[in-house]
Amino acid sequence: MKITHFTDYGFRTLIFLGVRQKMYTPMPMIANQYNISSNHLMKVSQQLVRLGYIESKHGRSGGLRLIKDPRKVKVSQVFRELESLEIVNCFSAYDTCIISSSCHLKNILNHALHAFIQELDKYTLADLIDNPDELFTHLSLK
Repeated sequence: MKITHFTDYGFRTLIFLGVRQKMYTPMPMIANQYNISSNHLMKVSQQLVRLGYIESKHGRSGGLRLIKDPRKVKVSQVFRELESLEIVNCFSAYDTCIISSSCHLKNILNHALHAFIQELDKYTLADLIDNPDELFTHLSLK
């Protein structure tokens, strides 16, 4: 299984902002640190704002800032909100597979997906940033 770049960048953004605590961080700074497209990160950031994880402030002292307590941000919830869980065609409301009604793959993959989400449910953003000194070093923030 591979998550989309969108979800990956969403997690990276939350980790970056979680390490920076309540500071506003310019979005291009995050993009530069991770060497990712500013345009793509802007779309990710807008979604994180809509979902209520971060806020965006315009102007000279603006940027992005985490507004939720990292201990209350479930990894599983972020994953469900950013990633499509339709991992195969038959998970979609527009299923066009001719064997869906008699195929067992859908049930097996559904159980596997639920086990994956259940594992993610054990962790919060606080768990992802519990090593701030190391993260600061890797992100060149010291």
